[in-house]
Amino acid sequence: MKTVGLSILLLTACLLMIFSTSAPVSADESDLWCVYEGGEGPGQGRHVVLVSGDEEYRSEECLPQLGKILSQRHGFKCTVLFAIEPSSGEINPDNTKNIPGLEALQTADLMIIATRFRDLPDEQMQYVAEYIDAGKPVIGMRAGVVAFRLTSRTYERFSSSSRTQRGGFGLNILGQTWMSHHGHHGVESTRGIIADEAQDNPIVNGCEDIWGPTDVYTVRADLADDSDVLAWGQVLSGMEPDSEPVEGSKNDPMMPLAWTRTYEGTDGQVGRVFTTTMGAADDLAGEDLRRMVVNAAYWCVGLEDEIPECANVDLVGEYLALPFGFGKYRKGVRPADHDLN
Repeated sequence: MKTVGLSILLLTACLLMIFSTSAPVSADESDLWCVYEGGEGPGQGRHVVLVSGDEEYRSEECLPQLGKILSQRHGFKCTVLFAIEPSSGEINPDNTKNIPGLEALQTADLMIIATRFRDLPDEQMQYVAEYIDAGKPVIGMRAGVVAFRLTSRTYERFSSSSRTQRGGFGLNILGQTWMSHHGHHGVESTRGIIADEAQDNPIVNGCEDIWGPTDVYTVRADLADDSDVLAWGQVLSGMEPDSEPVEGSKNDPMMPLAWTRTYEGTDGQVGRVFTTTMGAADDLAGEDLRRMVVNAAYWCVGLEDEIPECANVDLVGEYLALPFGFGKYRKGVRPADHDLN
């Protein structure tokens, strides 16, 4: 009997060790995302949820900075979500199956999404589905045009490979899904040219110098049929802001770079959408791209009359954006490392 009892104790101890090493390091789930309370500003009382999670464009870096700007400069409450490694509580954009905190969308006035090919479980995707079905505003950035690639069929309509709704979330909500790199990826950078017909649109207030190292995406030829183009993507011959435009068909005509549109929720509610195919972390180092996205946040929530002539988009704290690329994210970073200092 003593031998049996000892064996049971040893087995229990082993199981405790296994579960303690596989459970998340953080006992408090709120440690898995960031919340920046809104200060003074037109956005006070509005809640923005920023959803990061992509392997290439460092959304885990640019969205916390964008959330800080929206909260500290413009008054919005911002919740920033990340792809999290469950065993450590660290940010791991290569983990496509876990973005904790999406229930924050239940109180959101705006979702900003920059994910890429996320394969989230149903219990997380349900909050995205409820938000979209309610016809609420969305800002999509860069790889957000292929936000989800789901293996579960429950929310297949959002999947970029959907067999029920071609193009999934990207095409049906943002107005575009992945087609190709129009510019030479990593070789030809992008200059944003404000569309003639958008010169008086408040979303482009103060946006005279849009440049970023990411390339122009190819977009569908009929995008302008259901969207209002705000800026065109001029392909540059190099990776510097003063690089010359590429000659020939890449810029004749130019591809849409930023646009607005609307979509309908399940009960007919109309949601405003702003999409830009820029939005890597090093793109957001550019002041005027930040300004366009901030202006778009105002517009999405119905505050277009409050958009400043030149919105304050000064960086909040240190922002040392890593260049885009696979496998290049900062290891060992936790959401708390993005807290306001």
